[in-house]
Amino acid sequence: MSILEKEPSSLDFLYKNAVSSSISNTYRSLQDRRAALGLSNPGTVENIAREVQRDVFLNNYTFSGLRADLTKAFSMAPLFQVSHAFSVGSQGLPPYTFAALFGTSKIFMQGNVDNEGQLSTRFNYRWTPSFVTKTQIQIAPGNQAMAQFDSEYTGDDFTASLKTLNPSAIDGGLTGIYIGSYLQAVTPSLALGIEAIWQRAAMNQGPETALSYSARYKGDDWIGSAQLTAQGAISTSYWRRLTDKVEVGTELNLQFAGLSGAEGMFGRQVSKEGTATVGAKYDFRMSTFRAQIDSGGKLSCLLEKRVAQPVQLTFAAEMDHSKQTSKIGMAISIESSGEELQEQQEMGAAPAQIPF
Repeated sequence: MSILEKEPSSLDFLYKNAVSSSISNTYRSLQDRRAALGLSNPGTVENIAREVQRDVFLNNYTFSGLRADLTKAFSMAPLFQVSHAFSVGSQGLPPYTFAALFGTSKIFMQGNVDNEGQLSTRFNYRWTPSFVTKTQIQIAPGNQAMAQFDSEYTGDDFTASLKTLNPSAIDGGLTGIYIGSYLQAVTPSLALGIEAIWQRAAMNQGPETALSYSARYKGDDWIGSAQLTAQGAISTSYWRRLTDKVEVGTELNLQFAGLSGAEGMFGRQVSKEGTATVGAKYDFRMSTFRAQIDSGGKLSCLLEKRVAQPVQLTFAAEMDHSKQTSKIGMAISIESSGEELQEQQEMGAAPAQIPF
């Protein structure tokens, strides 16, 4: 074979090598520019208003009736504990629930079973420091089981996740709900995100899709967020830290219907529904007080008091002026630990970084 016959393959090799080198250099240049901006991870689209919804508001804390929680911790690293929960006069809590929890730096397992046989389990696994898979299954006698699978990747300045609810493949088609989201930090203060939903209830029904857009801005002592969905719903939140012990938050939810077509263009036959909520959180030395009120006339408050190191008392109250109803709840939580756990705490053992 002559030299002329070898030249085309050599030129192809040099061309491919040059293209690969150019792509690699461009990627490294972009990475260096992103690192120079000093961006941080903005969290997830699902928890874009976490400071308001999880820290200030009472949505995850309020209850009614009498409740008692007894927790026994056996180990801190790995974390292992069991609990018994008793409830009387509550509309949403079963009379008795047994729960067990186990967690390490890679694995998190939790199981709850109540007196009616309803089983709820969670299993999280951390594949890498940035990639976590979460699984949740609920089984109730006489009701349809629920399965949820969530995969989340946390980058230096972004978070991407894919969630599925009751996924199923029948006759070559998919049913269930599939949600994909991506939140990217654009500047040290601003983050932009998008969320896509694809769902199909049955094979004889067509799929439904929806897109939502979100933004999050972080100031020195305040955070604002906004979300816009394809159905015309707008949700905004504002959180601010007034002092080291006082936090306040507001949330506004607006729903616009009938915005498509000529009627929506000229502002006719457009129904509007909205709810505004204002809340505050006060942290004292041994207690925490939360209160909120919304535009519908619902007033709620919650007081958590640490009586002693293992004992905590909780008082919850809610009054709905529009419905003329009220709810009151009281709870006591007792936590105990064994000698092994006390020895670990005295030795200063660090708790495991559990993938919650």
